[in-house]
Amino acid sequence: DDTDVIVSALRDMPDVIDIKAAGTAMRFMTAYLSVRDGEEHVITGTERMCHRPIKTLVDALRSLGADIEYVGEEGYPPLRIKGKQLEGGELSIAGNVSSQYISALLMIGPILSKGLSIRLTGDIISRPYIDLTLWMMREFGADATWTGNDSIRISPKPYIQREYTIESDWSAASYWYEMVALNRKQE
Repeated sequence: DDTDVIVSALRDMPDVIDIKAAGTAMRFMTAYLSVRDGEEHVITGTERMCHRPIKTLVDALRSLGADIEYVGEEGYPPLRIKGKQLEGGELSIAGNVSSQYISALLMIGPILSKGLSIRLTGDIISRPYIDLTLWMMREFGADATWTGNDSIRISPKPYIQREYTIESDWSAASYWYEMVALNRKQE
């Protein structure tokens, strides 16, 4: 669901983006839409999604200058986002929040005019996911690295477009193989 709704949103860019129940899409698209200079979108989802908190991410984006307002209840989607060029700078965020909040912020870092320095406070509970985000960003030309045990620096260096092969998911393929074998037996 996350992949499908993000692809649809990026392809169509409707005024109202319905991400259904895809939490990753809500978080990543919120950050992305905040830097889409000159565009305005409402991002919403299922009733359950509209009861999932997003205040931590919205507060972090607002501290960078993002223009985001809550359409309904404070702290929860739907959100009205007026995209603009953000400068970036320095930001502190708790290290024990969802890595999706941190990844969403990291991924917009390269296009911020001053880049982004993030200091993670307290326990960093999802360092492997943060490392994966940084690695993928570097695969597309970003200058993104840990500068200390709790600090990350993203330089203002735009992503580069390139072909990228995604490794096959052999564990998922095994189910397909079993299904084909079962169908052949029944014939």
